[in-house]
Amino acid sequence: MTIELRHLRAFLAIAEEGNVTRAATRLHLGQPALSRTLRQLEDHLGARLVDRSTHHLELTAEGHVFRDKALAALAAVETALDPRGLGNWPLRLGHTWAALGDHTVPLLRRWDQTHPGTPLELLRIDDRTAGLTQGKVDAALLRGAVTTAGLRTELLLSEDRVVVMPADSPLTALARITLADLAAHPIALNTVSGTTTTGLWPPTARPVTTIEVTNTDEWFIAIAAGRALGVSTSATPSNYTHPSLVYRPLADAPTVPVVLAWREGPGHPAIPDLLALARQILADGSN
Repeated sequence: MTIELRHLRAFLAIAEEGNVTRAATRLHLGQPALSRTLRQLEDHLGARLVDRSTHHLELTAEGHVFRDKALAALAAVETALDPRGLGNWPLRLGHTWAALGDHTVPLLRRWDQTHPGTPLELLRIDDRTAGLTQGKVDAALLRGAVTTAGLRTELLLSEDRVVVMPADSPLTALARITLADLAAHPIALNTVSGTTTTGLWPPTARPVTTIEVTNTDEWFIAIAAGRALGVSTSATPSNYTHPSLVYRPLADAPTVPVVLAWREGPGHPAIPDLLALARQILADGSN
């Protein structure tokens, strides 16, 4: 049978609600009709997308993979059908924090000069892929290892790590800080888009206490309030300055890769130009 957009919307509603009845109410459908639509989609794909063995439905491994694809597909359709996009086709560039660091403003300025017919929209999205797998952006600046399937990446640069601490921390007296210096202090971890986990430390010397947050703003607030220390990259100090925060180099931690990522397959035609310009900006900045 032919799969239609209604099949994708039905699956995504079930995935978000975790319950067929609530999803049916949200879509103004009867529960039997929604269940049939889900079965049709699963039959077409030849895979079970939803585990129905519990009261609260859970996605299967295949369901998690398909959810990202369905979100991207719907977003692409909505973008294509948006009448505002019939003029210039904006290139949406996502990031989770700090974008391209000190090179962000030069990149935007140079783009406006060299590509006046293609607006470059910079969007911060608190998501592991900065909205890329959901179809919210066309390309993304991402830090750390990118393991999400279906994405292409190109390395742009590597950034040193820095320690972020409240101004009254005793560690501000040190010019350079080690992982061992941090182990006795609570560490703030951004579990959604951060590049730091307790795996950064040796197994026998990991921090005893961690505070988990879900976005950059919460992360900075926890540190500025003196509740924890944090580890970030060298792009952060120039993008996030505050009298309550102090930055110091982290001496014994590996660098963090910064990549430009985009989805495999057809995409925005200006992505190669963006990659070339980003590399040019970085080369100019290193001279």
